[in-house]
Amino acid sequence: MAIVPERLKALRLERNLTQEQLGDLLNVTKVSVSGYEKGKRTPDTDTLNRIADVFQVSTDYLFGRTNLKKPLFFYETDLTLKEEQLLREHLTTLRTKKTKTCD
Repeated sequence: MAIVPERLKALRLERNLTQEQLGDLLNVTKVSVSGYEKGKRTPDTDTLNRIADVFQVSTDYLFGRTNLKKPLFFYETDLTLKEEQLLREHLTTLRTKKTKTCD
């Protein structure tokens, strides 16, 4: 499966990175980055994971399997963004309470 070239280029431009700078972050050449962005090359698994880490997106986003850049909370596919936000807030509250009771 290949990544969506336009997504990689858009992510790079959002971060104001040149192809060479991104290549340095990924430990690949500028030519490789150019190939990924043109759809002529496919990154190996390690490079794909580094791309996801650099841009803090999911590999599913890079593959075009989802339009959400970050994975959903607990990988639930049916949560709305509002529900996810409420769950995250609740989790933060629970963690805060746990920290206070452990002190």
